[in-house]
Amino acid sequence: MSELTPIEWHDDHVSILDQTRLPGQVAHLEARQPQDVADAICSMSIRGAPALGVAASFAAALAAVNARSLDLERARANVDQAIALIRSTRPTARNLFWALERMQACAASARDANELAESLVREALAVQQEDLESCRSIGDFGARLVPEGATILTHCNAGALATAGYGTALGVIRSAHRAGKNIRVLVDETRPLLQGARLTAWELVGEGIPATVIADSAAGWCMQQGMVNLVVVGADRIAANGDAANKIGTYALAVLACQHGIPFYIAAPMSTVDLTLAGGQDIPIEERAAEEVSTIAGTRVTPEGAAIFNPAFDVTPHGLITAIITDRGVCDHPLSESLAKLAS
Repeated sequence: MSELTPIEWHDDHVSILDQTRLPGQVAHLEARQPQDVADAICSMSIRGAPALGVAASFAAALAAVNARSLDLERARANVDQAIALIRSTRPTARNLFWALERMQACAASARDANELAESLVREALAVQQEDLESCRSIGDFGARLVPEGATILTHCNAGALATAGYGTALGVIRSAHRAGKNIRVLVDETRPLLQGARLTAWELVGEGIPATVIADSAAGWCMQQGMVNLVVVGADRIAANGDAANKIGTYALAVLACQHGIPFYIAAPMSTVDLTLAGGQDIPIEERAAEEVSTIAGTRVTPEGAAIFNPAFDVTPHGLITAIITDRGVCDHPLSESLAKLAS
């Protein structure tokens, strides 16, 4: 498979690969307004913390491009409205807010509406390119931790689809595969939206990496049977002490890995690290619609009247994390010191 690009900038619009239709159909959405990007984020047509950072920056750039004919004050107001809109879409993913802060700072120096548009487009494209390079660095650092012939368990989708095009956890897996390490991957299905079964497996098959999809509830048994050598997952936000929020079900995997003496790695760029939060208790956890659990492909699978609790993420305490693989290097324990050093 050639490198996947989940989101692309064009002169007057953004093209978004609609991940809700994969693997059955490869289709793209055309976003011409920031609201279109917001809708794509909320529907999870685009998802994954780094990819959301790119999408957020593109939404701000769209607002500026659409306001080129206005005076600077109104053009800036247009950008501010877009930033406020995108801020309201997904509360957990740090990269989204990091990118919007970066775009807001860039907008402050513009002298007219045309310069505002040009500078924000340039900055958004830089966010995209930097993420791609960051993920390749994560892959290179992480591949060194993967033993020859290892079986890697991963959860959710932290691949090209969740980034600018290479992947964090799957970046590690890709780099290990390309280094000839003869790896295999166990892919958790990842309820409720099946990002593992639908997206991760699709990416791995396209890359020619041996992959086996398992039910989420089978992970512990696979570990007990000696079928897993290490676990690698992504993250949506990492607190200063190393606590990491990721797709719901990650915490349980970390507990199981600890029980079985299996290394448990988080792979994420430094833009996912939020040093303003002391620990995982401060990370906002998004709760999504009940329908994601109560229905599958539009068919109801729970009885009417049954209550649904659908947190999108959980937090893995730093003590359960073997190391955090970043684009600047591998953070070992104490994670708080390692993260602070790399962030400086």
